[in-house]
Amino acid sequence: MNRALFYRKFGRPEQVLTLECLNKLTIKENCIRVQMLYAPINASDLIPITGAYQHRITLPQIAGYEGIGKVIQAPKSYQQLIGKRVLPLRGEGTWQSLVDSPAEYAVPVPDYIEDKIAARAYINPVAAWLMIKQFSPKGKHILVTAAGSDCAKLLCKLAIKFAALSVTVICRSDNHAQYYNKYAIKHIKQDDKQIIEYFARQADIVFDAVGGKLAETILDHMPDSSEFISYGLLSGTFFQPKKRLPKVHWFHIRHYLKQISQHQWLKMFDDIWPILDTNDLNVANLFAFNDWQAAIKTYRQPYRNNKPLLAFG
Repeated sequence: MNRALFYRKFGRPEQVLTLECLNKLTIKENCIRVQMLYAPINASDLIPITGAYQHRITLPQIAGYEGIGKVIQAPKSYQQLIGKRVLPLRGEGTWQSLVDSPAEYAVPVPDYIEDKIAARAYINPVAAWLMIKQFSPKGKHILVTAAGSDCAKLLCKLAIKFAALSVTVICRSDNHAQYYNKYAIKHIKQDDKQIIEYFARQADIVFDAVGGKLAETILDHMPDSSEFISYGLLSGTFFQPKKRLPKVHWFHIRHYLKQISQHQWLKMFDDIWPILDTNDLNVANLFAFNDWQAAIKTYRQPYRNNKPLLAFG
């Protein structure tokens, strides 16, 4: 019996998600079936449920975009995966105990990566990796918002790795100061408008996941030659660029995935695994699958310094 978090209408996740038990249909050809272990809660999981992207979502849907599990069924050409830990990606929603996903996109997890880290190796690490590859930080001044997120931490770490001239991050609190001090990354307060304007004027590239007034403030003070990459709207508020320059890029993982081959897809994770340091990411906070509402409530807590994960055991 499969347990899954469905949404059959759009709205606030806590109100429209329902935990349902149902028999799993016969597995499709060229797919694997995965017994899930953990799945994280990300903004990218919750926002589609609200209806923000309803033009490309057909209801009903099972929530969740990433996680880790063990393969229990596989086609003949992928029998070597049975019993192995994988990321079952680019298939069904992952907030369910049994996930079917395309075998060719299943990402094997190296033995040295623990479950609670591997479970969140897709959304944030892949976004950070693709953005850094697309917008090279070499020899440039980098400004990053949403300092408390794993994606921001990885963006900063990768910017240093790829020879940024300087990296500055905007924080709502001091909860993550220890991490940024470790890498000699300057951190400034989100409520200090004057200092944000100063660093915006120095920035060559801005990676923003907040949007709203913060994005507008930064854009108003950036040089015309710089670039602003928007990859999220954690504030829940859209923003409108007031002038043609600096150039604004709207980053979405799905647009980039359409352009890469299966080999490039798997190779990307070979590059990502070594940068996932347990000590650098937010501490995992485990919730039994039945307690999914408490997990979402924890995710919404301001100044949170942990990462809620649904546990299917």
